Amino acid sequence: MISALIGILIIVVFGAICFWAIDKFATDRRLAQLLKLLVVLICAASILQRVLPLIGLSGL
Repeated sequence: MISALIGILIIVVFGAICFWAIDKFATDRRLAQLLKLLVVLICAASILQRVLPLIGLSGL
């Protein structure tokens, strides 16, 4: 349980760093929005991958 929480925290921090980098270096607004959406989807999928076994849905 603790390792899952630490993993989720690492994913959130990584996502925040990616958001910062996108804001700082992306010059096109539409590209920045698409990259941010991609980061959100990847982070959400990673968090779900860690949470689903905890609630007993690892066989999906």
